Amino acid sequence: MAMGVVVMLMFGCENMMVTGQMACRGDMQGLITQCAVYVQKGTPMVDPSEPCCRAVRSVDIPCVCKRLNKEIEQIVDMDKVFHLASSCGRPLGHGTKCGSSTVP
Repeated sequence: MAMGVVVMLMFGCENMMVTGQMACRGDMQGLITQCAVYVQKGTPMVDPSEPCCRAVRSVDIPCVCKRLNKEIEQIVDMDKVFHLASSCGRPLGHGTKCGSSTVP
């Protein structure tokens, strides 16, 4: 059930990334469907799957970070987002803003 909520909210995020502004490049749908389970609040931090990492490597992570909103951040653990990016070879630099969080 929670996973469905994450996916629905993240699909809303995908639409917000397109509406009224330039869309972030890459496989946004793959990012959502393959990676949502790895960034959910209340779940253990685990390394992402290869399909998730392929999606991560295809998108413009800084662009996605700029478009994260409070609704998404209520269900997404930002530390897991940072771990996901790093585990997939796309680490965010120290001090980078992602949503309302800053990479330590």
